[in-house]
Amino acid sequence: MSVLPWLEHYPEGTQPQIDDPPYRNLAELVRESGAQYADTIAFTQCMPNGMNGSLRYREVDRLSDDLAVYLREVAGLEPGDRVAVQLPNCLSYPIVAFGILKAGCVLVNTNPMYTASEMAHQFSDSGARALVIIDMFADRLPDVLPKTSIETVITVSIGAFFPRIVRGIIYATQRYWARVLPPVTVEHTPLREVLAQGRDRREAGADLEAYLEGIDGDALAALQYTGGTTGVSKGAMLSHGNLLANTMQTLEMTRSHLRPGEETVLTALPLYHIFAFTVNLVGFHTMGGRNILIPSPRPPSNLKRAFENYPITWLTGVNTLFNALLIERWFLEHPPAKLRAAAAGGMALHASVAERWREVTGTPIVEGYGLTESSPVLTFNPLGGTVKDGTIGMPVPSTEVRCVTDEGEPVPNGQPGELAARGPQIMQGYWQRPDETAETIRDGWLHTGDVAEMDADGYFRIVDRKKDMILVSGFNVFPNEVEGCIAAMPGVIEAGVVGVPDGKSGEAVRAYVVAEDPDLTADDVIAHCREHLTSYKVPRSIEFRDELPKSLIGKILRKDLRTDIEAAAPREVAVDTPPTSVDTEEAGR
Repeated sequence: MSVLPWLEHYPEGTQPQIDDPPYRNLAELVRESGAQYADTIAFTQCMPNGMNGSLRYREVDRLSDDLAVYLREVAGLEPGDRVAVQLPNCLSYPIVAFGILKAGCVLVNTNPMYTASEMAHQFSDSGARALVIIDMFADRLPDVLPKTSIETVITVSIGAFFPRIVRGIIYATQRYWARVLPPVTVEHTPLREVLAQGRDRREAGADLEAYLEGIDGDALAALQYTGGTTGVSKGAMLSHGNLLANTMQTLEMTRSHLRPGEETVLTALPLYHIFAFTVNLVGFHTMGGRNILIPSPRPPSNLKRAFENYPITWLTGVNTLFNALLIERWFLEHPPAKLRAAAAGGMALHASVAERWREVTGTPIVEGYGLTESSPVLTFNPLGGTVKDGTIGMPVPSTEVRCVTDEGEPVPNGQPGELAARGPQIMQGYWQRPDETAETIRDGWLHTGDVAEMDADGYFRIVDRKKDMILVSGFNVFPNEVEGCIAAMPGVIEAGVVGVPDGKSGEAVRAYVVAEDPDLTADDVIAHCREHLTSYKVPRSIEFRDELPKSLIGKILRKDLRTDIEAAAPREVAVDTPPTSVDTEEAGR
């Protein structure tokens, strides 16, 4: 058997090793796409009511040049200086992100929904000297800025680059009807004024090429902060080479379903998230694709006009997004006619959701896997090859993945172990945290903290997060498995599973269920689990909720379920379902 068995199962024509990226840095990629696809629409921002605005490739290239000149010539930033960006999906985002990279500076993506304390931590930790922020949340800045090194604040309106009349309607609605535009009381410059000043300096002879001297593959491109779900958020140092390599790796695995200059991708995942940044923003920009930007995908009806008005050929998302669309009547009655494929990541794609998606849309949906620390894609189910539901696919080209013991030794095929990976997309380390870097990257291998198994063909299956594992009477229970079992029940929308303290077994399994069927009972759920799971994995308690806590990309936050038990308002709870006497016997089967 091959040492790297997945190579034998790559789709025909897929290269096992990617060539060196054809660009020295990400700025060169943006410039080349801007020239090659100059008159093609690059980005369209679609609001829930259908109002929209668009930018062509040449416009994005020119406007990002203007921002780069402003940052260097007016704001006085130097190569390697960090610029925090706190924007939802909007037309301003690619201009800002690309402009920062063209300036030779470092992008610090920041969740727009962060609280003042979270903002202060990330800005201070990164040492950001400039901030680009959506104006709706600028009222937090008086509390934040004194705790940071930020000297320059640039504000962005959500309707920037829309046609003038539409822009005015959006502003009036926000200001006078919704009242979501607070006064900005700190010194700041609106983005349009920033671009005008940059344009004047550029036309006066600013040397944009000089900004990129020394900015090669090893240069830092982004500080991409981890979600902080298991501790204090840390900045993963992603180089230009990391991000370019992962873009090329992902394109190689999806090439059979990509047509340069012809794809339209719906971007509902936030671009500040590493998956959407690399795959949707950089990847589709490389291919001359059109990005349909959704500022907020919740509720899922916010996507309705985008699906109706644009020939969507690609969709990326998480399990909860696909599941939510599959219960929307408008989506079921009129599934996207031009869709070619969908890619899932961020959390486990439930087999029941994947099967239903294919039934409704008639198109493939494939699951991949990655981390912020790997730029992010490590594995992918191959389009044009064999897709195995319930797996995260096989390693992308130029990547090695294996399952290891706590001591770092490989485990036999089919046995669970911590997933470890190495390749050109692996981060340089954690920003200013050498000890945590040494703990995570050992002998060149990134240790992910996820428990996985590899089959004989080289496909991997995530068992669960090591830190989410539930220990019941000495036996390991992985929440993903129990959640998938419950989610497959008729009448269930989604489920979240955590461990709760138990005096007899150490921990017990508790399931939180969002039900579509109001008659569904806790006994129904437990009976279903007993039919499909060994007894020690069966939940001892069931709690029904109207919704589950999620991150902004739609990932169920188990940590919130663990810490928010008292705040729940259950519709029905079944507690202490009796354990059977055969737990130990069944566990050994």
